[in-house]
Amino acid sequence: MKLRRIPRQKEEPRVLRTVGLVLLIVGAVAALGALLVRDQISRHRRDLFSPHPLRRLAALGFLAGLDPSVDLARLLQDYVAWEPRPLLRKRAEQILARMERRMGEAATGVAG
Repeated sequence: MKLRRIPRQKEEPRVLRTVGLVLLIVGAVAALGALLVRDQISRHRRDLFSPHPLRRLAALGFLAGLDPSVDLARLLQDYVAWEPRPLLRKRAEQILARMERRMGEAATGVAG
């Protein structure tokens, strides 16, 4: 029985196919993870005073995307006073400061 060597040209497509398959799987897993996170955020976006910190973080993310209003600023002030976790409290303070700044800019733009 004679041993035959496989030409190198046949190995390269196999390697490329394997690399492509691995990249496709990694991309699919990343997309699925992003969808799951997005779903969780949209599901818990209104749970600002939830006992679960991750739900409160999701709610803060939702509120950060809303247009600033006086009612929303008051809600965030209440939340900052209530929140026991420093990290979440600081995030709410940042969102509140940005909202207050945007409301001030809007008031100045209207008056000027």
